[in-house]
Amino acid sequence: MRHAPKIVAVSGFSSGAGKTSLACRLLERLAGWEAIKVTKGHYRSCGKDPQACCVSHLLADAPLVLSGREATYAAGKDTGRFWDAGAANVHWVVATKERVADGVRDALARVAPDRPGVVVEGTGFLKSVAADYVVMVAGADGRELKASAAAVCGLARARYLFGAEPGDAAALDRVRELLASRRVEAPLPPVFFEPDIARLVDAVNHR
Repeated sequence: MRHAPKIVAVSGFSSGAGKTSLACRLLERLAGWEAIKVTKGHYRSCGKDPQACCVSHLLADAPLVLSGREATYAAGKDTGRFWDAGAANVHWVVATKERVADGVRDALARVAPDRPGVVVEGTGFLKSVAADYVVMVAGADGRELKASAAAVCGLARARYLFGAEPGDAAALDRVRELLASRRVEAPLPPVFFEPDIARLVDAVNHR
């Protein structure tokens, strides 16, 4: 019997936590896997450089899903980094907050059924779309835990401390403080650091 591709979510405490970097590290080691990038947009400028990053012009009532190298490769962009890391295919979901989960479902339907798995970089969709394995990423010096991330922290099977050295007690304490600030009572799952990437890949493969 053929099994459906495994869904691994790389989620994060906040923007800039290191989700894309970890997703690329996994894709480098997960041969034949596809990738999904989730971008939540607003019908206005995002407040950064509109020419560089705003996706408001791509938004519609229905989610937009772009697939394939021609549609999604851009050097230096997250989707381009996924291709460079070895992804077999890349899907980019652009949707409003209300339609993100629908966009992820559409993208998952495009993943080739004979692929071993797909890495999905995103967070909020986990409230509506189940994943087989969830890695929650926190930056070593992170000072924020978004409400959308706090709501799904209990689903995490692993925590990855981006930019922290193994055994960094201060970084672990910051994670605990952020969880406490949002009243997240879920137990802290196994914690992985940069040198542990091979062990994390093993955990993903055997889940």
